[in-house]
Amino acid sequence: MRRGLRFVPLALLAAVLLELVVFVAVGRAIGFGSTLLAVFAASLLGLVLLRREGMRAWRGFKASAQAGQPPGRQVTDGLVGLLGALLLALPGLLSGVVGVLLLVPPVRRLARGGVQRAAERRVSSMVAGDLFGPRRVRVRRGAAAPAEPQPAEPTVVVDGGRAIEGEIVEPGRN
Repeated sequence: MRRGLRFVPLALLAAVLLELVVFVAVGRAIGFGSTLLAVFAASLLGLVLLRREGMRAWRGFKASAQAGQPPGRQVTDGLVGLLGALLLALPGLLSGVVGVLLLVPPVRRLARGGVQRAAERRVSSMVAGDLFGPRRVRVRRGAAAPAEPQPAEPTVVVDGGRAIEGEIVEPGRN
């Protein structure tokens, strides 16, 4: 992770330059005053949405905690909403467009899934289970022969063959 951090200043510089290029291009197309007004309006809307998304995230977290459910989904949804509102609040047309996209429900759902997968990769399976609940896993019988010989005992079917919620414990992981 530390290797990627060395590129953050370069990425921020590139983002600022790209925002400037987009601002000048839009300013030439619709006029400087209209472009400046659009940036201020987007920033104002972002500040209002930042408060709303923060309150929404807190209420969702609190409700799931009181219901005894894993809060991970509400937390990741709140983080994506807060990021979208923050990007909209930043002065810039390009960041505003990305912020608005993160607030659109289908895009927000995709981003939430990405944030959840990234969080699950970085924490232990036990912590991920506490945050996001038990993982649902589909097991399919493959056509390949097993590497180990099958036991002579008959297979036991638990719960009438219904799916069982649980956790996969990988060897070597905590």
